[in-house]
Amino acid sequence: MTTPALPRRLRLGTRGSPLALTQARMTIAALQAAHGWSDDAVEIVAIKTSGDRIQDRALADVGGKALWTKELDRALIDGEIDFAVHSMKDVETIRPAEIVIAAMLPRADVRDRLIGAKSLAALPRSPRIGTSSPRRAAQVRRTRPDAEIVLFRGNVDTRLAKLASGEADATLLASAGLDRLGRGDIGHAIPIEEMLPAPAQGAVGIETLAARADMRALLGAIDHETTNACVTAERALLAALGADCRSPVAALAIRSGAGLHLRAEILTEDGREQRSGEAMLLGVDDVGTLAHKLLDGGSPRLRALFTGA
Repeated sequence: MTTPALPRRLRLGTRGSPLALTQARMTIAALQAAHGWSDDAVEIVAIKTSGDRIQDRALADVGGKALWTKELDRALIDGEIDFAVHSMKDVETIRPAEIVIAAMLPRADVRDRLIGAKSLAALPRSPRIGTSSPRRAAQVRRTRPDAEIVLFRGNVDTRLAKLASGEADATLLASAGLDRLGRGDIGHAIPIEEMLPAPAQGAVGIETLAARADMRALLGAIDHETTNACVTAERALLAALGADCRSPVAALAIRSGAGLHLRAEILTEDGREQRSGEAMLLGVDDVGTLAHKLLDGGSPRLRALFTGA
């Protein structure tokens, strides 16, 4: 079937960081391969988000994950762009009703990478670890209770520059982002058995307006079904837990036979309490069952981090 000719150049909204622009170009390349479009069929529209402007405070203190999405959401709703690309782990669990996640690209390496040492155990006594992630901070403190967490915000180069200037002894970055930027030789990947990743880590999502049937059909052609199913399950767990950007939570779903195998853990901020679980998902209710299993029996301190408790 021949793809209908585009009436005009499509506009793809994205953040302006090097990684975001790389992911936008990946999306365009996938659409060109699927539809046979020319090189000028899609225009990249870089939009500076609040998350890019505010880098001296933790996300939880200045509005949460919406800082990465609200300007792109407004541009979609106002018709300034036709679709938008996001790192899925930066997208809030509950999205505006007018917007749909129309496709996800194939997921990349989900592991975290430690920069500055071969392992957490190899770090010196009382190490300073740069991160802004409650999940990473809790997992680090679980392994290294003597660690001091230093706030690291910004894109990959900004964080690496902070590390190089001596603001911390080590930092953690997503392997997927480093690989996409051609920086896969940096640092040491941490096995998921030691550090379960953030929900949706390594996944790139493309959103458009729910009312744009034309765009939904075009984007559907590049949707990676397994990635979409796994990330959707991980995001459903976040919703069932009532997790927000303050909640230390990790989750990873993988395809297993006719269903999905979902592993997850929740922690207190200091990593001293952890509850983990896993489930074979054959239906939506199975996600809620796992969420209750994680929360049940947890201390009041742990449960207070999740509104689903």
